[in-house]
Amino acid sequence: MKTIFITGASSGIGRAAVKHFAARGWNVAATMRSPELETEFITVDNVLVLRLDVEKEDTIQSALAEAIGRFGEIDVLLNNAGYGTMGLIEAATNEQIRRQFEVNVFGLISMTKAILPHFRSNQKGLLINISSMGGKVTFPTMSLYHSTKFAVEGFSESVSYELASQNIKVKLIEPGAIATDFGGRSMEFFFDDALTDYKSFTTAFRGKLGEMEKHPAYASPPEIVAETIYQAATDGTNQFRYVVGEDAKMLIHMKENTKEEEYLTNIAQHFS
Repeated sequence: MKTIFITGASSGIGRAAVKHFAARGWNVAATMRSPELETEFITVDNVLVLRLDVEKEDTIQSALAEAIGRFGEIDVLLNNAGYGTMGLIEAATNEQIRRQFEVNVFGLISMTKAILPHFRSNQKGLLINISSMGGKVTFPTMSLYHSTKFAVEGFSESVSYELASQNIKVKLIEPGAIATDFGGRSMEFFFDDALTDYKSFTTAFRGKLGEMEKHPAYASPPEIVAETIYQAATDGTNQFRYVVGEDAKMLIHMKENTKEEEYLTNIAQHFS
């Protein structure tokens, strides 16, 4: 029986992935910052709920040790923990800027480094990193989030070369808009009404965003991402990127097949 170790398993994509893998007979180490609040997974025999905060190295090490102690071996690490920010860069505090990178980038790297000795000792392993279509395309007011996902893309692609020498694979999942609480508990906002020069821009942007969110096809269910993660974990291929959602496929294709100036103009006009 194979084992997957999942960060950020309390909600959204992470939670859907726990259910998907557990239902297919995998052992699952489901990690979250507040495991004492979990009531569903603690009743599932092949799921081990663990405390882990990617900003705290001691919790990373203890969670890995406990998972290995319980299941013997970890086959897949799903780096899923993360959150988004939205707002004007002038309105963001240094603390908000740094924390966005601490969780989405440095936390992912810390988690990766922590499991590599285990993978090397087994002479195999698979890292699956949750990126986003926001690691390939950008939208207004999400400069911090996009920059972290661009970093995840670059880190994953580069590190895949060195880890291939150890029979360790790296794969990236690039979801589009997903129907989770990403825009609620997983999103931090920093708009400042005192920055009046931006008022016409932010008013237009919020209006367009509201229209998009009302569209019935705006977001895909997280179960679709979980299915794609499972595919990446089991297909035995060297495929590196997995794009999830029609919006992500359309926007990434448009960026890759449109002249840059035209593409940037189209995005700017769409949100104005």
